[in-house]
This record gives sequence, structure tokens and C-alpha cells, in this order.
Amino acid sequence: MIFQALKKSTTSAPRLLQSSGKLTTRQNGHFHTAVAVSLSRAGVAPSPSFSFATDRAVTKIHRHMGVAANAFSTVAGGNYNNMPHSYGVRASNGGVATFSRLPEGNPSTMAFLGLRNKSSGAAFRVQCDEDEIDPVASLESGKNGARLDAVGGGGRSVHEAWMVNLGRGDDEWLTGPRGREWFTGKAPEACPGVDKDGVIRSLPLPNLSKVTRQSAKDYFDNSWTLFETLFAGLKGEEPFYRPPVHGLRHPQIFYYGHTPCLYINKLRVAGVLSKPVNAYFESIFEVGVDEMLWDDMHKNDMVWPTVREVHEYRKDVYDTVVEAIMTHPSLDDNGGSKPVVVNQDHPMWALFMGFEHERIHLETSSVLFAETPIELVQRPQNWPPLHPSVNLNLPGKKTLPVESVDYPSNTMLPVKGRSVHLGKPLDFPSYGWDNEYGERTVEVPNFLASEHMITNGEFWHFVADGGYRNKDYWCDDGWAWRTHRNMKWPFFWTAAGPQGSHEYMLRSIFEEMPMQWDWPCNVTYYESKAYCRWKTMKDGSPCSKPYRVLTEAEHHVIRHQEHNLDAARASVLADKVMTTSGEEFPYEATGAANLNMAYSSHSPVDHFQASQTGHRDVVGNAPWNGHISTLLLSSYIISVYDDFSTPCFDGKHSMIVGGSFMSTGDEASVFARFHFRPHFLQFSGFRLVASDEDAPATHLFPGSFSGQAAARNEEESSQHMPINSNVYESDDLLSMYLGLHFPLSGSKEGVQPIMDHGASTPIHGLRFPQRVAELLCSLKPTKSNNRALDIGCAVGGSSYELAKSFDHVEAFDFSGNFIAAAKRIQAGEQLSFNIPIEGNISEKVSVIQEPGVDSAVMSKVNFFQGDACSLSDYAENRHDFGTFDGVILSNLLCRLPDPLACLNAMPRIVNTGGVVVMVTPFTWLEEFTPKSKWLGGFHDPVSGEPMWSKDRLKQIMERHGFEKIHEEQMPLVIREHRRKYQYIISEATGWRKL
Repeated sequence: MIFQALKKSTTSAPRLLQSSGKLTTRQNGHFHTAVAVSLSRAGVAPSPSFSFATDRAVTKIHRHMGVAANAFSTVAGGNYNNMPHSYGVRASNGGVATFSRLPEGNPSTMAFLGLRNKSSGAAFRVQCDEDEIDPVASLESGKNGARLDAVGGGGRSVHEAWMVNLGRGDDEWLTGPRGREWFTGKAPEACPGVDKDGVIRSLPLPNLSKVTRQSAKDYFDNSWTLFETLFAGLKGEEPFYRPPVHGLRHPQIFYYGHTPCLYINKLRVAGVLSKPVNAYFESIFEVGVDEMLWDDMHKNDMVWPTVREVHEYRKDVYDTVVEAIMTHPSLDDNGGSKPVVVNQDHPMWALFMGFEHERIHLETSSVLFAETPIELVQRPQNWPPLHPSVNLNLPGKKTLPVESVDYPSNTMLPVKGRSVHLGKPLDFPSYGWDNEYGERTVEVPNFLASEHMITNGEFWHFVADGGYRNKDYWCDDGWAWRTHRNMKWPFFWTAAGPQGSHEYMLRSIFEEMPMQWDWPCNVTYYESKAYCRWKTMKDGSPCSKPYRVLTEAEHHVIRHQEHNLDAARASVLADKVMTTSGEEFPYEATGAANLNMAYSSHSPVDHFQASQTGHRDVVGNAPWNGHISTLLLSSYIISVYDDFSTPCFDGKHSMIVGGSFMSTGDEASVFARFHFRPHFLQFSGFRLVASDEDAPATHLFPGSFSGQAAARNEEESSQHMPINSNVYESDDLLSMYLGLHFPLSGSKEGVQPIMDHGASTPIHGLRFPQRVAELLCSLKPTKSNNRALDIGCAVGGSSYELAKSFDHVEAFDFSGNFIAAAKRIQAGEQLSFNIPIEGNISEKVSVIQEPGVDSAVMSKVNFFQGDACSLSDYAENRHDFGTFDGVILSNLLCRLPDPLACLNAMPRIVNTGGVVVMVTPFTWLEEFTPKSKWLGGFHDPVSGEPMWSKDRLKQIMERHGFEKIHEEQMPLVIREHRRKYQYIISEATGWRKL
């Protein structure tokens, strides 16, 4: 195969290689990328003879002042630079590759989806492993080779696929202090939020009841420049592309492009902007990562755009957003004399969403900085200073911290319980995320809470006492995480002595410093729980129940009474972030805190004044990492960002509240509440709580963290899988559903949707999603608004078929993987997936749409992640959800945890004369639906007569005002591999609303 020649060229300097072989369509996309990267490594553009013919490819890469490459493939002939896709290589700046759009078939698309399929670098490796010719044995010396030798530190091999992004001439301008050219907006020294010493910090959170164009632009400039000042702390190109050590988040280049991308995409959704700035970038930088599985070591090892290309993109986005702020009629303020009210219905709500989204990533990216090897970061100019308690010139005490000397004593203080009313009013004049709204009242019993957060000094005793070695202190998943990561002490501690000496230094964002024993200890939820159990076993609890972490309601009880939830609901000024900048926060008369980037580090836990309950650092410094996240009653989904919180209310996310030193804007608000997986590493800590009552926390799901690991014992998983867990997030199922929804896929590669075995081949079972949509159209629903709804749309095949007949289609699915794939296809990406053939042999094929599905048809569909059991909430709270002339539920009803909740919403969402098509095999399983929620499939407990689901469905639909107008048996086939298929006969019924 031709990829032998490119196998090492993606991670080393080019050397003399020669190979030839058959180039299949499947390999075509890899080939384009690999050749382009090889050329860019050598620092030259392709020669005019770099052309493409058909069927066979021969690559020759020669050393001698550059590279000349001649290749032939299935793409139509012609000069490479004149190919129809805008993808090329240029020689400027030492050989910078240009990736305006990746070629068709390139599997890096899958990496951008957040799916766990192989991305480009991994695909290169696998493809090369199949080759028969020996790989290149050594690295070249010279410019790029020497650079790659240098990046092999930190235990990483120079052959790691992410290094395909290095050596493209994008390094020198990224080393050392950044000049003015780095900042695509305002430079820090000229930006709102800068102090007299040139230090930039956060402005107060905007009051949306009085927005002017200038106030919006000032906050935008402050957000934008803070983010770029942080990224001025990456030294060279390597830290932009090096994946974090845990491998669970994107490399920093993604976040550098992600925040501007969201501005454009959300302003387009809101109707403020009519077109993209860079459609390709706004596709690849759209989807972030919630690290669902702590041992899923999937890497984002694809070929990314260069830093300079993303830098240019940021310039264009900045100009576009500024123009929108200064000219869009919705912000017309009569020259500042008539401020505008911006609420959830205002189109510029999406603008302020972009501000707060950027500030979330300002904090989370700063954590990734602290996880980056110290030699790859540098303190930026204009960045806030460390807290004055730090003296980097003193050696500091490395071991044996002493209570009341190196860190303060931590007394358990009694707190009188009370009712806590959670929730942000809809009319509160600041931006809020969907999970802040709604309401819930929690009765909080009396409890004890430690005066301070647990310090590094206190936690040292847990470490030295073998806390990380004793399984008895850990929950099962916490112990599995600890052993998987081989954790022996908190992540931001660094060993400063021999093994067992328990001598440590402390890592901050940009520095490694002497251990600060009186600072809060940064730990995950797993570690905080282990400490609580150790503390209980070692010292005993002062109450009848063991030590535990704080709950959300208890947190609000110990907040300063002048700045708690009740006070903020009574007066906007009580939410301190609405009035206080980062420069001012440490000096407030009440509510002084290490918040809004007052400093760029933690501070001693006893530095700031206590609240009325005697507790310090209730806000700022480090947020508490607490109990399972909950959805507030009457909460609603913000349509512009409908998947922000919904996937996280699954019983597997913990709550983090209170704000860290890096929290700004809405994150620093009294109403802020965020959700993270229990292994999530953040600038977060905890304080001890003890009580005689159960923890006052109400959960919508069982609060179990079981099943966090990607690799689980199959039998154990099947026994403990919670009813509401989502089992549709695996890559195998994604591939299976892509094959089901797009049966023409594989025709280019010669892979049949079902093996032909003569007249009995059940080809009538193909195109199932399309046949469901066609059935709806054939039943001729009355057209009121010509809108359709596809519930459980999977990857979108049925949605596009509906869009041929309807003006607009809303389509949602519970699976994030499915929706991500559907959106990538809709964005024009050439998606590829694996079709199992036999055993471990599979074939990668490209998605092919049905005839008649073009970009105009696809643009009619709005995909989002949602829950079919929440239809009533969508109808009530999402102003853009609306009603529909046609609705389909395809093989979904018997997979819902509460099918009746879905059916009960039908009268509200279906127009008179509209038609609902339900297709289901009535395969009831308790792992999906509690038996008490089954429509049928059981015997009447009194008469013993069988209860059939179709009869119960008829009763429900007729009660809701629907008439049954159609019934048929609809077969489908789902491919498992070339010789094995599922053959299912679903009952398809049509219901017209009277």
C-alpha cells in the first residue's frame, strides 16, 4: 500500500521513500492529508507535476532542497492546487500547510464529532500497520527532525500521531512574550478592565436591563482579550497540539478556535448573522468534550489547522461580532441615551451567551494550562499577579506541615438549618444558563461545616497516611479511577523528594512554586469523598453520620446573608459580580473574595473575612465540589443552546458551585451552578460537613457514579445498569445506525447494504427510516404550518426524507453521538464509518444520501439533543418549538423510560388535522422502561388475560383526540456484519388529530 511511504512522514522529517500499490477509495482521503503533511514538513509547495490520475498511486519523496511528489488516485486529474476542494500546501513561513477544508473521506471528521472512532493520525497508524513494507526507521536531523527530537519528552514517543501538526513553520512567533500582533482585538493595555499597572482583569457582569452598544462592546473586548492573554502563555506551537495527559479533552488549538466559533454559530441561530465566517472552522470547532469516561483514552490526533490560520479566523470573527454589536438594530440605543433590555427572547441573548461561554473556557482552559508541562508555558504580560502570600524566591517547607503553624486549624462550626429557595428569576437582568432557572425549595436540617476549605496541609496528612493506597477509603469507581491514573497525591502537587519522603512542590497555571500549605487543596470529587471517609475512620465524626461534602442547599445557607440568593432576588446589587470588577473584589466592605481574576492563583483560606455563619471562602478561591447535579423544577431549555445542560442530569455529574479565583462573569454569580463528572479536574476543593440527618439533596436520577469507566466487566455492567442510562453512545452503534439510515453508503466501496443471496434477499427491509417518513407523507396530514417533528431521529435519514415534503423539520435524539453525526453530515462533512465484515475485519465507507437530498433539503432540519419524555416541557417553555402537522416516532416508544409522558404531549404539539406515525416492535425491556410503565406485554393481575400494547396505545390516543387511520406491519433489517442481520417487524400506525 502507498501509505507505507507516509507512515513515518507524518511524525518525522521526510526521507527517501518509494512504494506503490492500489489506492482504494477508502484510502483516498488519508492519502491526500498524508502527502500534504509530508510536503509541508519539507517546507515546499507541491510541484506542478503533483497531479492525480486514476486507480493506482505512486509516491516518491526525495531529499535535496525540498520534496517533489507525484501521485495518482481516484480523484480526477489536475494540479493539486486546482483541485475542487480548497485544501492545499504553501511554502511560506517555513512550510505551512493550509487546511481550509479537509478532502472528502478524511476520517478526521470523526474526531471532531467527539466520537471515539479513529481520527486521522490513528487512521494513519492502523493503515500503516497493515502494510508489508518496513517503516522508516529513524528521524531525520535538520530543522524539523531536530524539533521533533526535542518534543519527545514527558514520556511521549516521537511517533505519537498528534505530532503530525508540528514543524509547519508556526513556532518562532509563538515563543516569548507576545507582541501587539498576537491580539486580534484590543491589546490588554488598551482594553476595558486594565488597571494603572497594565494588568487586565474581569469587568463586572453586565446588567441586561440597561445595555448600550458601548457597554456590550466593552464586555466583549474584556472577554476576548482576557482569553487571548491567557493563550499568550503557551510557549511555541507544541502546547497548542499536545493532548492533555489524561487524554480526555481536546488539545488547546480546539479551544483557541472554539470560543470564536460559538459566537458565530449562536448568532446565526438567533438570526443576528445570516452567513458563516468560515463554514469549515465553524463545523470542526463547534463540539466540545464532556469527559464522560475517565479511562477512555481516545486522542484528538487529527491534522488541525495551524495556529496562524486560527489566529486569522479569530480576526475575522472579532470584526464580525463588533460590527453586529455596533450596527444590529436590536441594540439601537439612540447613541447610548436609551439603553436596551436584553432578555431570553431578545436576539442578542446569543451575544451574551457567547461572552459567558468564553469565560467558562477561560477557566477550564487555564486548568489545562496547569496540566501542561512547565517548560511549555510562560507567564503572559498583563496577566494578574499571584496572591501576595506567594514568595517564589523562598524555598518553602516541603514536608511535615504543622497545624496552626503552616496552615490554620479547621474548626467544625454549627449551622442552623432553614429552607433554601433555589433558582434564578427569569427576569433577573443578567445572562444565565438554562439550569439556573426554575425553582426548588430544599429543607436544610442543622449541620456542622468546617470553617475553611480543606487545605494542602490537612490533605498532606491523608496522603502521608496512605490515603491513596488504601482501597477502604474509596468508592468503587473512585478506586478504579485512582488505580487507572496511578494517582499517589493530588494532581497539582509535584514530587520534590525521593519516593516516600512526601515532599512536594505546587503547580499553578504558569509556575511551579513552594508548597502553599494554607491554600485550598485542588481535588476531584472522588478524592474529596475518600478524604471524608478517611477522616471519619481516623478521628470519628462529631455527628451520628460520617463526614461528607457540602450540598448545594447547605452552600447557600453559609453564604454571606447580604449576598445570598434571597438578597440577590430582592436586589440586583446583592449579586456582587454585577457591580464589582476583579480589581475591586479583594477590597469590598462585604463580600470580599478571590474572584473575577483578582489574582491568578489561590489565596490562604483564612485571608478573607468570614460570612455570618463564620465560614470563609464560601465564594471565590476554589469552588466546592459537591453532590450530584439536579435540575430545578420548572427549569427550561434555552433554544439557542439546547444541549448545554440536558445531557448532564443523568445521576453521574457532580455539582460545582461558588467560583474559583479564575471564575468570572456568570460563573461568579450567586445563581451559578455547574456540573462535572466526578473525575473532572478543576480549580475546586471541598469542606467537611457532618450532620445527624441525611444530606439535603434531591436528585432526578439515582445518585450513583457506577459505570464511569469505559472498560467494565460485561456481566457486572448488565446487572447494575440504571434504568435511565443512555446505551446509545457507542461507536459500534453509531456505525450501525449510519448504515441503517443511509443504505446507499458503501456503494462506492463495493460494500452491499445486505448480502445478495438470491430471490429471498430481504431488500424490502432496507430504507426503513425513509419508509417511515414516506408513510407519514402518504397519509396526507392537513398542512397548517408545514412543520414536522422527528422524535428519536438518530442520525437523520428520516429527517431528510421529511424535509422533502415539509418546510421545516425539528429533529432530536437522546444520543449525543447520533446528533453530533447528524450535524456534521448537515454541515457538508463527508462522514465515514466502519462496516463490520468478518471478525476484526471492517471496511470504512462514506455516507451517501438518498436521491433528492441536497443542501437545500438538509437546511430545513434543526437537529438537537433532547428527551422524548420532555416533550411537554419543550412545548411549554421553548418559544421556538411550536406545533407540527406531522410527527414520527420510529422504533422509540418501547425504549422510553416513560412512554406515557411522550404520548401525553401529542395533543399540545400536533395541529388539528395533523398526523402522528408511530412505528414500534413493542419490545419492552426493564433495562429501558420500568415494568410499571409498559403499555402492554404482561398479564392482567386480576383476570390473567394478556394485555396488548396496541390496544392500550389505541385507548391513549383516542382519549387524546386522535383517530387511527392506518396500520401496517413494517419490516426492517439492521446489519451486524456481512452475514448477520437483525430482522424486525414493527407495527406502524397512523393517527390523525380530530
